[in-house]
Amino acid sequence: MTEVLYGRNPVHEALRAGRRRLTEVSATKTAAKEPWLKGVRVRIEPAERIAKLAGSEAHQGICAVAEPYPYSGPAEILQRADGLIVALDEIQDPQNLGAIARTAECAGAAGLVICERRAAHVTPAAVKASAGATEHLRIARAPNMADFLGQAKEAGFWCYGAAAEGAAPYLRPDYSGGVVLVIGAEGRGLRPRVAAACDELVALPLHGRIGSLNASAAAAALLYGILQRRESA
Repeated sequence: MTEVLYGRNPVHEALRAGRRRLTEVSATKTAAKEPWLKGVRVRIEPAERIAKLAGSEAHQGICAVAEPYPYSGPAEILQRADGLIVALDEIQDPQNLGAIARTAECAGAAGLVICERRAAHVTPAAVKASAGATEHLRIARAPNMADFLGQAKEAGFWCYGAAAEGAAPYLRPDYSGGVVLVIGAEGRGLRPRVAAACDELVALPLHGRIGSLNASAAAAALLYGILQRRESA
């Protein structure tokens, strides 16, 4: 089974990462002039044909037929003893998944863990939202998120869940060693069993009238707060 990646960054990063083979690249005459396509066999197509192949108008003049996304195993994500891992508890919006993957990759995270069921997976839409970051970041699917957190703790990781109520200020922990940051689903937050599996719940300060941040915005703020704490230590 194959899928069609679309957009300049997703196709570029898939070529750079080399983790999955692109069997066919199609581009408009203008997009085909991108310097990073030098040496790549490109089929020239009109924009209308690219849109049809991609199934989206957000193709930026290029798409590519790719092998399925190469998921990692949860155990692989835990191999770095001091790794920073992001775990998503039933995040269902591919735009949020992509945005969080982009931030995680930029922050140097060791990997991202998503739920195997009732959650967004790495589709072309998620790859586009990530600007191609998913092609570099290790992403694993966990059959049960609470069990994965238990596995992480056995491997020496500390698990911190993002929450709004009954949580510690997000900069209180020192976040040294292996860390798993757990982000809950849009609207609902962390499921009770997943929250209970965390070592500590942390919260961002909210001084406005809106009671919560978008999942991807919260993940970005928390990730860079954790990164700042780890680097200052």
